Amino acid sequence: MLSVAILAAGKGTRMKSSIPKVLHKISGKTLLQRVIDSCIELNPDKIFVITGHKSKEVQESVLDNKKIHFVIQDPQLGTGHAIQVLCKEVKKNEGKLLVLNGDVPLIKPNTLKKLLNLHDSKNADISLITTKKINPYGYGRVFLKGDFIERIVEEKDCNTQERLHLLINAGVYCFNWKNLAKIIRSLQSKNKQKEVYLTDTVSLLKTSLSLELEDNGELQGINNRIQLSKCEEIIQNSIKEKHMLNGVTLINKASCSISEEAEIGRDVIIEANTHIRGSTKILSNCIIGPNTFIENSNVGVNCAISNSTVYDSQIMDHIKIGPYSHIRPKSKISSYVKIGNFVEIKNSQLDEESKVNHLSYIGDSIIGKFTNIGAGTITANFDGQKKHQTKIGKNSSIGANTVFVAPINLGESVTTGAGSVITKDSKDNSLVISRTKQVNIENWGRKKPRSN
Repeated sequence: MLSVAILAAGKGTRMKSSIPKVLHKISGKTLLQRVIDSCIELNPDKIFVITGHKSKEVQESVLDNKKIHFVIQDPQLGTGHAIQVLCKEVKKNEGKLLVLNGDVPLIKPNTLKKLLNLHDSKNADISLITTKKINPYGYGRVFLKGDFIERIVEEKDCNTQERLHLLINAGVYCFNWKNLAKIIRSLQSKNKQKEVYLTDTVSLLKTSLSLELEDNGELQGINNRIQLSKCEEIIQNSIKEKHMLNGVTLINKASCSISEEAEIGRDVIIEANTHIRGSTKILSNCIIGPNTFIENSNVGVNCAISNSTVYDSQIMDHIKIGPYSHIRPKSKISSYVKIGNFVEIKNSQLDEESKVNHLSYIGDSIIGKFTNIGAGTITANFDGQKKHQTKIGKNSSIGANTVFVAPINLGESVTTGAGSVITKDSKDNSLVISRTKQVNIENWGRKKPRSN
Protein backbone atom coordinates (compact mmCIF):
# COMPACT_ATOMS: atom_id res chain seq x y z
CA MET A 1 0.00 0.00 0.00
CA LEU A 2 1.34 3.42 -0.98
CA SER A 3 0.14 6.78 0.33
CA VAL A 4 1.51 10.18 -0.62
CA ALA A 5 1.64 13.33 1.51
CA ILE A 6 2.27 16.63 -0.28
CA LEU A 7 3.21 19.53 1.98
CA ALA A 8 1.40 22.65 0.72
CA ALA A 9 0.55 24.63 3.84
CA GLY A 10 3.18 27.40 3.83
CA LYS A 11 2.71 31.07 2.94
CA GLY A 12 5.81 31.34 0.76
CA THR A 13 6.69 34.79 2.09
CA ARG A 14 9.80 35.07 -0.11
CA MET A 15 7.58 35.00 -3.21
CA LYS A 16 6.30 38.45 -2.16
CA SER A 17 2.82 37.55 -3.35
CA SER A 18 -0.79 37.37 -2.18
CA ILE A 19 -1.02 34.05 -4.04
CA PRO A 20 -0.03 30.91 -2.08
CA LYS A 21 3.38 29.74 -3.25
CA VAL A 22 2.15 26.37 -4.54
CA LEU A 23 -0.40 28.13 -6.78
CA HIS A 24 2.19 30.00 -8.80
CA LYS A 25 2.41 28.56 -12.29
CA ILE A 26 5.05 27.15 -14.60
CA SER A 27 4.09 26.74 -18.24
CA GLY A 28 0.43 27.23 -17.36
CA LYS A 29 0.19 24.70 -14.53
CA THR A 30 0.46 25.30 -10.77
CA LEU A 31 3.47 24.01 -8.86
CA LEU A 32 1.16 21.87 -6.72
CA GLN A 33 -0.64 20.31 -9.69
CA ARG A 34 2.69 19.39 -11.25
CA VAL A 35 3.74 17.54 -8.10
CA ILE A 36 0.34 15.82 -7.92
CA ASP A 37 0.60 14.73 -11.57
CA SER A 38 4.01 13.15 -10.95
CA CYS A 39 2.66 11.28 -7.92
CA ILE A 40 -0.45 10.03 -9.75
CA GLU A 41 1.83 8.13 -12.15
CA LEU A 42 2.95 6.03 -9.18
CA ASN A 43 -0.64 4.79 -8.83
CA PRO A 44 -0.85 5.44 -5.07
CA ASP A 45 -3.83 4.37 -3.00
CA LYS A 46 -4.28 7.87 -1.56
CA ILE A 47 -2.78 11.33 -1.97
CA PHE A 48 -3.00 13.68 1.04
CA VAL A 49 -2.50 17.37 0.32
CA ILE A 50 -1.67 19.16 3.56
CA THR A 51 -2.88 22.75 3.33
CA GLY A 52 -2.89 25.72 5.68
CA HIS A 53 -2.40 29.22 4.29
CA LYS A 54 -5.42 30.10 2.10
CA SER A 55 -6.50 26.48 2.25
CA LYS A 56 -9.72 27.03 0.29
CA GLU A 57 -7.88 28.56 -2.68
CA VAL A 58 -5.39 25.69 -2.71
CA GLN A 59 -8.14 23.06 -2.60
CA GLU A 60 -10.13 24.72 -5.38
CA SER A 61 -7.06 24.78 -7.65
CA VAL A 62 -6.61 20.99 -7.65
CA LEU A 63 -8.17 18.96 -10.45
CA ASP A 64 -10.82 16.49 -9.29
CA ASN A 65 -9.48 13.08 -8.35
CA LYS A 66 -11.09 10.57 -5.98
CA LYS A 67 -7.69 9.62 -4.56
CA ILE A 68 -6.92 13.15 -3.34
CA HIS A 69 -7.80 14.12 0.23
CA PHE A 70 -7.10 17.40 2.01
CA VAL A 71 -5.75 17.81 5.54
CA ILE A 72 -5.54 21.25 7.17
CA GLN A 73 -2.44 22.16 9.20
CA ASP A 74 -3.28 25.12 11.41
CA PRO A 75 -1.05 26.60 12.70
CA GLN A 76 1.93 25.72 10.49
CA LEU A 77 4.71 24.63 12.85
CA GLY A 78 7.04 22.86 10.45
CA THR A 79 7.29 19.78 8.26
CA GLY A 80 7.30 17.38 11.19
CA HIS A 81 4.20 19.02 12.61
CA ALA A 82 2.45 18.57 9.24
CA ILE A 83 2.98 14.80 9.41
CA GLN A 84 1.93 14.80 13.07
CA VAL A 85 -1.38 16.34 11.97
CA LEU A 86 -1.70 13.78 9.14
CA CYS A 87 -1.07 10.82 11.44
CA LYS A 88 -3.66 12.16 13.86
CA GLU A 89 -6.25 12.56 11.09
CA VAL A 90 -5.52 9.22 9.37
CA LYS A 91 -5.77 6.33 11.79
CA LYS A 92 -4.92 3.58 9.30
CA ASN A 93 -1.13 4.06 9.01
CA GLU A 94 -0.04 1.16 6.81
CA GLY A 95 2.40 0.52 3.98
CA LYS A 96 4.67 3.24 2.63
CA LEU A 97 4.22 6.99 3.01
CA LEU A 98 5.92 9.12 0.37
CA VAL A 99 6.37 12.71 1.58
CA LEU A 100 7.37 15.61 -0.65
CA ASN A 101 6.89 19.35 -0.91
CA GLY A 102 4.37 21.05 -3.14
CA ASP A 103 7.03 23.44 -4.45
CA VAL A 104 9.25 20.90 -6.25
CA PRO A 105 7.47 20.97 -9.63
CA LEU A 106 10.08 19.22 -11.78
CA ILE A 107 10.32 16.00 -9.80
CA LYS A 108 9.97 13.04 -12.18
CA PRO A 109 7.89 9.91 -11.54
CA ASN A 110 10.88 7.70 -12.41
CA THR A 111 12.94 9.42 -9.71
CA LEU A 112 10.21 8.75 -7.16
CA LYS A 113 10.05 5.11 -8.31
CA LYS A 114 13.80 4.77 -7.71
CA LEU A 115 13.31 5.96 -4.14
CA LEU A 116 10.46 3.52 -3.55
CA ASN A 117 12.50 0.63 -5.00
CA LEU A 118 15.49 1.44 -2.78
CA HIS A 119 13.22 1.63 0.25
CA ASP A 120 11.62 -1.76 -0.52
CA SER A 121 14.92 -3.48 -1.36
CA LYS A 122 16.41 -2.65 2.04
CA ASN A 123 13.16 -2.77 4.05
CA ALA A 124 14.12 0.65 5.42
CA ASP A 125 12.30 2.79 7.97
CA ILE A 126 13.10 5.96 6.05
CA SER A 127 14.70 6.61 2.66
CA LEU A 128 15.27 10.06 1.23
CA ILE A 129 16.68 11.73 -1.85
CA THR A 130 19.96 13.61 -1.52
CA THR A 131 22.20 15.50 -3.90
CA LYS A 132 25.39 17.54 -3.82
CA LYS A 133 25.27 21.28 -4.41
CA ILE A 134 28.24 23.57 -4.98
CA ASN A 135 26.36 26.25 -3.06
CA PRO A 136 24.20 24.39 -0.51
CA TYR A 137 22.97 27.52 1.27
CA GLY A 138 19.42 27.14 2.55
CA TYR A 139 19.35 23.34 2.51
CA GLY A 140 19.62 20.83 5.33
CA ARG A 141 22.98 18.99 5.29
CA VAL A 142 22.97 15.18 5.25
CA PHE A 143 25.74 13.32 7.08
CA LEU A 144 26.31 9.64 6.31
CA LYS A 145 27.83 6.84 8.32
CA GLY A 146 28.66 4.07 5.90
CA ASP A 147 25.54 3.34 3.84
CA PHE A 148 23.19 4.93 6.36
CA ILE A 149 22.20 8.47 7.28
CA GLU A 150 23.62 9.49 10.64
CA ARG A 151 21.93 12.88 10.97
CA ILE A 152 20.47 15.86 9.08
CA VAL A 153 21.21 19.41 10.19
CA GLU A 154 19.08 22.29 8.95
CA GLU A 155 20.82 25.39 7.54
CA LYS A 156 20.03 27.66 10.48
CA ASP A 157 21.24 25.05 12.96
CA CYS A 158 24.56 24.32 11.19
CA ASN A 159 27.86 25.35 12.71
CA THR A 160 30.64 26.79 10.53
CA GLN A 161 32.11 23.39 9.66
CA GLU A 162 28.76 21.76 8.91
CA ARG A 163 27.87 24.55 6.46
CA LEU A 164 30.80 23.46 4.25
CA HIS A 165 29.19 20.04 3.74
CA LEU A 166 27.83 19.65 0.17
CA LEU A 167 25.39 16.72 0.48
CA ILE A 168 21.92 18.15 1.02
CA ASN A 169 18.41 16.90 1.72
CA ALA A 170 16.09 17.31 -1.32
CA GLY A 171 12.99 17.07 0.86
CA VAL A 172 11.60 13.84 -0.63
CA TYR A 173 11.07 11.00 1.86
CA CYS A 174 9.71 7.47 1.88
CA PHE A 175 8.68 6.10 5.30
CA ASN A 176 7.51 2.83 6.74
CA TRP A 177 4.30 4.52 7.87
CA LYS A 178 3.59 2.14 10.74
CA ASN A 179 7.02 2.75 12.30
CA LEU A 180 6.81 6.48 11.59
CA ALA A 181 3.45 6.73 13.36
CA LYS A 182 5.00 5.23 16.50
CA ILE A 183 7.60 8.01 16.89
CA ILE A 184 6.09 11.00 15.12
CA ARG A 185 4.66 12.54 18.29
CA SER A 186 8.14 12.46 19.87
CA LEU A 187 9.37 15.22 17.55
CA GLN A 188 9.93 18.56 19.28
CA SER A 189 10.75 22.11 18.24
CA LYS A 190 14.06 22.49 20.06
CA ASN A 191 15.86 24.43 17.31
CA LYS A 192 16.52 28.00 16.21
CA GLN A 193 13.41 28.15 14.04
CA LYS A 194 11.18 26.76 16.81
CA GLU A 195 9.68 24.35 14.29
CA VAL A 196 9.06 20.60 14.32
CA TYR A 197 11.46 19.12 11.75
CA LEU A 198 10.57 15.96 9.84
CA THR A 199 14.31 15.34 9.45
CA ASP A 200 14.55 14.60 13.18
CA THR A 201 12.87 11.25 12.47
CA VAL A 202 16.28 9.99 11.25
CA SER A 203 17.61 9.80 14.81
CA LEU A 204 14.45 8.06 16.05
CA LEU A 205 14.16 5.38 13.35
CA LYS A 206 16.53 2.44 12.92
CA THR A 207 17.24 2.26 9.19
CA SER A 208 17.75 5.52 7.24
CA LEU A 209 18.93 5.37 3.61
CA SER A 210 20.10 7.97 1.11
CA LEU A 211 19.38 7.90 -2.64
CA GLU A 212 21.96 10.33 -4.03
CA LEU A 213 21.09 11.84 -7.41
CA GLU A 214 22.86 14.23 -9.72
CA ASP A 215 21.43 17.73 -9.36
CA ASN A 216 20.02 18.19 -12.89
CA GLY A 217 17.31 20.67 -11.99
CA GLU A 218 14.43 18.33 -11.17
CA LEU A 219 15.12 18.66 -7.44
CA GLN A 220 14.93 22.46 -7.57
CA GLY A 221 12.62 23.82 -4.91
CA ILE A 222 10.96 27.19 -5.37
CA ASN A 223 11.14 29.88 -2.72
CA ASN A 224 11.30 33.05 -4.81
CA ARG A 225 10.61 34.42 -8.30
CA ILE A 226 14.18 33.79 -9.44
CA GLN A 227 13.86 30.07 -8.77
CA LEU A 228 10.40 30.09 -10.39
CA SER A 229 11.96 31.57 -13.53
CA LYS A 230 14.73 28.97 -13.53
CA CYS A 231 12.20 26.14 -13.43
CA GLU A 232 10.20 27.73 -16.24
CA GLU A 233 13.38 27.90 -18.31
CA ILE A 234 14.16 24.23 -17.64
CA ILE A 235 10.69 23.13 -18.74
CA GLN A 236 10.66 25.38 -21.80
CA ASN A 237 14.08 24.16 -22.95
CA SER A 238 12.86 20.56 -22.70
CA ILE A 239 9.66 21.30 -24.65
CA LYS A 240 11.42 23.25 -27.40
CA GLU A 241 14.18 20.69 -27.86
CA LYS A 242 11.56 17.95 -28.24
CA HIS A 243 9.80 19.89 -31.03
CA MET A 244 13.07 20.82 -32.74
CA LEU A 245 14.12 17.15 -32.83
CA ASN A 246 10.72 16.38 -34.39
CA GLY A 247 11.25 18.83 -37.27
CA VAL A 248 10.19 22.27 -35.99
CA THR A 249 12.39 25.33 -36.58
CA LEU A 250 12.60 27.98 -33.86
CA ILE A 251 14.21 31.13 -35.23
CA ASN A 252 14.89 32.60 -31.79
CA LYS A 253 14.32 29.90 -29.18
CA ALA A 254 14.86 32.12 -26.15
CA SER A 255 12.08 34.54 -27.11
CA CYS A 256 9.35 31.91 -27.57
CA SER A 257 7.26 29.75 -25.24
CA ILE A 258 5.33 26.55 -25.98
CA SER A 259 2.91 24.70 -23.70
CA GLU A 260 3.45 21.05 -22.86
CA GLU A 261 0.09 20.13 -24.40
CA ALA A 262 0.79 21.79 -27.76
CA GLU A 263 1.26 19.66 -30.89
CA ILE A 264 3.35 21.03 -33.77
CA GLY A 265 3.88 19.35 -37.14
CA ARG A 266 6.99 19.03 -39.29
CA ASP A 267 8.52 21.93 -41.16
CA VAL A 268 6.71 24.49 -39.05
CA ILE A 269 8.74 27.67 -38.55
CA ILE A 270 8.25 29.50 -35.27
CA GLU A 271 9.44 33.08 -35.61
CA ALA A 272 10.74 35.24 -32.75
CA ASN A 273 8.56 36.32 -29.82
CA THR A 274 5.83 33.77 -30.55
CA HIS A 275 3.88 32.02 -27.80
CA ILE A 276 1.84 28.84 -28.22
CA ARG A 277 -0.38 28.05 -25.25
CA GLY A 278 -2.88 25.45 -24.08
CA SER A 279 -3.91 22.52 -26.26
CA THR A 280 -3.02 24.22 -29.54
CA LYS A 281 -2.40 21.96 -32.54
CA ILE A 282 -0.45 23.25 -35.56
CA LEU A 283 -0.10 21.06 -38.64
CA SER A 284 2.83 20.96 -41.07
CA ASN A 285 4.46 23.66 -43.22
CA CYS A 286 3.18 26.67 -41.31
CA ILE A 287 4.97 29.92 -40.53
CA ILE A 288 3.92 31.24 -37.14
CA GLY A 289 5.05 34.71 -36.06
CA PRO A 290 6.87 36.83 -35.36
CA ASN A 291 5.06 38.40 -32.39
CA THR A 292 2.17 35.94 -32.44
CA PHE A 293 0.07 34.42 -29.63
CA ILE A 294 -2.04 31.29 -30.20
CA GLU A 295 -4.06 29.60 -27.44
CA ASN A 296 -6.27 26.48 -27.51
CA SER A 297 -6.66 26.60 -31.29
CA ASN A 298 -6.22 24.28 -34.28
CA VAL A 299 -4.16 25.48 -37.25
CA GLY A 300 -4.15 23.49 -40.50
CA VAL A 301 -1.39 22.96 -43.06
CA ASN A 302 0.42 25.71 -44.98
CA CYS A 303 -0.83 28.61 -42.86
CA ALA A 304 0.97 31.88 -42.16
CA ILE A 305 0.05 33.87 -39.05
CA SER A 306 2.04 37.04 -38.42
CA ASN A 307 1.94 39.58 -35.58
CA SER A 308 -1.50 38.34 -34.51
CA THR A 309 -3.45 36.65 -31.72
CA VAL A 310 -5.70 33.59 -32.01
CA TYR A 311 -7.87 32.27 -29.18
CA ASP A 312 -10.04 29.12 -29.05
CA SER A 313 -10.60 28.98 -32.81
CA GLN A 314 -10.27 26.71 -35.84
CA ILE A 315 -7.92 27.80 -38.60
CA MET A 316 -8.15 25.45 -41.57
CA ASP A 317 -5.60 25.01 -44.42
CA HIS A 318 -3.73 27.53 -46.62
CA ILE A 319 -4.78 30.58 -44.62
CA LYS A 320 -2.98 33.89 -44.18
CA ILE A 321 -3.65 35.97 -41.07
CA GLY A 322 -2.13 39.33 -40.17
CA PRO A 323 -0.29 41.38 -39.49
CA TYR A 324 -2.04 42.76 -36.42
CA SER A 325 -5.20 40.66 -36.54
CA HIS A 326 -7.21 39.33 -33.60
CA ILE A 327 -9.09 36.04 -33.94
CA ARG A 328 -11.34 35.75 -30.90
CA PRO A 329 -13.01 32.60 -29.48
CA LYS A 330 -15.42 30.39 -31.42
CA SER A 331 -14.25 31.50 -34.84
CA LYS A 332 -13.88 29.10 -37.77
CA ILE A 333 -11.70 30.24 -40.64
CA SER A 334 -12.09 27.97 -43.68
CA SER A 335 -9.38 27.10 -46.20
CA TYR A 336 -7.78 29.71 -48.47
CA VAL A 337 -9.22 32.63 -46.49
CA LYS A 338 -7.18 35.84 -46.25
CA ILE A 339 -7.42 37.98 -43.12
CA GLY A 340 -5.32 41.10 -43.39
CA ASN A 341 -4.05 43.88 -41.16
CA PHE A 342 -6.02 45.23 -38.20
CA VAL A 343 -8.96 42.81 -38.56
CA GLU A 344 -10.93 41.41 -35.63
CA ILE A 345 -12.98 38.22 -36.00
CA LYS A 346 -15.23 37.04 -33.18
CA ASN A 347 -17.54 33.99 -32.98
CA SER A 348 -17.82 33.92 -36.76
CA GLN A 349 -17.50 31.53 -39.69
CA LEU A 350 -15.64 32.56 -42.84
CA ASP A 351 -16.19 30.14 -45.70
CA GLU A 352 -13.60 29.15 -48.32
CA GLU A 353 -11.66 31.84 -50.19
CA SER A 354 -13.42 34.76 -48.54
CA LYS A 355 -11.31 37.84 -47.77
CA VAL A 356 -11.24 40.43 -45.00
CA ASN A 357 -8.18 42.41 -45.93
CA HIS A 358 -8.24 45.63 -43.91
CA LEU A 359 -9.43 47.37 -40.76
CA SER A 360 -12.67 45.46 -40.15
CA TYR A 361 -14.70 43.95 -37.31
CA ILE A 362 -16.62 40.75 -38.07
CA GLY A 363 -18.58 39.54 -35.04
CA ASP A 364 -21.29 36.85 -34.77
CA SER A 365 -21.31 36.47 -38.54
CA ILE A 366 -21.34 33.91 -41.34
CA ILE A 367 -19.47 35.01 -44.46
CA GLY A 368 -20.04 32.97 -47.63
CA LYS A 369 -17.51 31.58 -50.10
CA PHE A 370 -15.56 33.93 -52.36
CA THR A 371 -16.97 37.01 -50.61
CA ASN A 372 -14.76 40.09 -50.31
CA ILE A 373 -15.19 42.33 -47.29
CA GLY A 374 -14.06 45.88 -48.00
CA ALA A 375 -11.87 47.96 -45.70
CA GLY A 376 -13.53 49.38 -42.60
CA THR A 377 -16.53 47.01 -42.62
CA ILE A 378 -18.30 46.56 -39.29
CA THR A 379 -20.95 44.07 -38.24
CA ALA A 380 -22.78 45.98 -35.51
CA ASN A 381 -23.92 42.91 -33.59
CA PHE A 382 -25.01 44.35 -30.22
CA ASP A 383 -28.28 46.20 -29.64
CA GLY A 384 -27.52 47.07 -26.03
CA GLN A 385 -29.02 43.87 -24.64
CA LYS A 386 -28.39 40.96 -27.03
CA LYS A 387 -25.93 39.91 -29.70
CA HIS A 388 -27.34 39.33 -33.20
CA GLN A 389 -26.03 37.55 -36.27
CA THR A 390 -25.06 38.85 -39.72
CA LYS A 391 -25.22 36.49 -42.71
CA ILE A 392 -23.62 37.38 -46.04
CA GLY A 393 -24.03 34.98 -48.96
CA LYS A 394 -21.29 33.73 -51.27
CA ASN A 395 -19.75 35.73 -54.12
CA SER A 396 -20.67 39.03 -52.50
CA SER A 397 -18.69 42.28 -52.62
CA ILE A 398 -18.92 44.50 -49.58
CA GLY A 399 -17.95 48.13 -50.14
CA ALA A 400 -15.51 49.98 -47.91
CA ASN A 401 -16.90 51.34 -44.62
CA THR A 402 -20.13 49.34 -44.76
CA VAL A 403 -21.93 48.90 -41.43
CA PHE A 404 -24.34 45.99 -40.99
CA VAL A 405 -26.87 46.54 -38.20
CA ALA A 406 -27.66 42.97 -37.13
CA PRO A 407 -29.74 40.88 -37.28
CA ILE A 408 -29.42 40.95 -41.04
CA ASN A 409 -29.31 38.44 -43.89
CA LEU A 410 -27.85 39.22 -47.31
CA GLY A 411 -28.32 36.86 -50.23
CA GLU A 412 -25.70 35.61 -52.67
CA SER A 413 -23.81 37.84 -55.12
CA VAL A 414 -24.81 40.99 -53.25
CA THR A 415 -22.88 44.25 -53.69
CA THR A 416 -23.04 47.05 -51.13
CA GLY A 417 -22.14 50.65 -51.81
CA ALA A 418 -19.19 52.10 -49.94
CA GLY A 419 -20.16 53.93 -46.76
CA SER A 420 -23.60 52.29 -46.52
CA VAL A 421 -25.41 51.50 -43.27
CA ILE A 422 -27.36 48.32 -44.01
CA THR A 423 -30.41 47.67 -41.81
CA LYS A 424 -32.59 45.44 -44.05
CA ASP A 425 -32.21 42.01 -45.60
CA SER A 426 -31.51 41.71 -49.35
CA LYS A 427 -32.14 39.10 -52.03
CA ASP A 428 -29.60 37.44 -54.32
CA ASN A 429 -27.90 39.53 -57.03
CA SER A 430 -28.79 42.85 -55.36
CA LEU A 431 -27.02 46.18 -55.23
CA VAL A 432 -27.59 47.59 -51.75
CA ILE A 433 -26.94 51.26 -51.05
CA SER A 434 -27.97 53.19 -47.94
CA ARG A 435 -26.50 56.67 -47.61
CA THR A 436 -27.66 60.26 -47.84
CA LYS A 437 -27.24 62.32 -51.00
CA GLN A 438 -24.11 64.48 -51.01
CA VAL A 439 -24.85 68.20 -50.70
CA ASN A 440 -22.23 70.84 -51.58
CA ILE A 441 -22.93 74.37 -50.22
CA GLU A 442 -20.76 76.94 -51.96
CA ASN A 443 -19.24 80.01 -50.33
CA TRP A 444 -19.72 78.51 -46.89
CA GLY A 445 -18.70 81.06 -44.29
CA ARG A 446 -16.83 79.25 -41.53
CA LYS A 447 -16.79 81.08 -38.24
CA LYS A 448 -13.39 82.25 -37.18
CA PRO A 449 -12.25 81.00 -33.74
CA ARG A 450 -12.23 83.62 -31.01
CA SER A 451 -8.83 84.79 -29.92
CA ASN A 452 -7.89 84.59 -26.24
